[in-house]
Amino acid sequence: MLTIGVLVSGGGTNFQAIIDAIASGQLTDTKIVTLVSSNPNAYALERAKKHNINATCIRKKDYETDILYQQALIDHMKEKKVELVVMAGFMVVIGSLFIKEFENRIINIHPSLIPSFCGNGYYGLKVHEAALEKGVKVTGATVHFVTEETDAGPIIMQKPVAVLEGDTPEQLQKRVMEEAEWKILPDSIQLFAHNRLKVIENHVKIC
Repeated sequence: MLTIGVLVSGGGTNFQAIIDAIASGQLTDTKIVTLVSSNPNAYALERAKKHNINATCIRKKDYETDILYQQALIDHMKEKKVELVVMAGFMVVIGSLFIKEFENRIINIHPSLIPSFCGNGYYGLKVHEAALEKGVKVTGATVHFVTEETDAGPIIMQKPVAVLEGDTPEQLQKRVMEEAEWKILPDSIQLFAHNRLKVIENHVKIC
């Protein structure tokens, strides 16, 4: 049974997608053992409460240094015996201490087809605003392992989504979530849970 800890900052729609995938049997041999929010007002905390999932808020500003913050996250994940960390809309930059502790055991969902519209400054609606400004016809979502370089880790899965005439950033965001994010995040966790992912020289091989 794979134990996962989920990191969120907001509403937790991807967190809910994982919950739903476990409930439906799409995602097997997996249990969410904790949810950590960077925001005490995140609706994701209510989702966790509703589903009887351990949840807590660990805020970066409550710690004197970034190292102490990272250590608090590490300690919590270890206490809950987390085997895979899932960043599901987490708006805080994770430092090298945490990343090294969970090397190749942290995955992130990003709302574009990496390497497009990714890296520092590309998050939330900003990603979709940039895609519309550029005039791309196809966007999508990417699940990748987390490394010290933002959005640059080995790619696990990607799914394209069409950009429609007249799309607003909000409409595009909703469609990317529904058609891509909520599908490939549970699918990627399923692959990890069944030992089907191997990282070889910054590339992911699916066995």
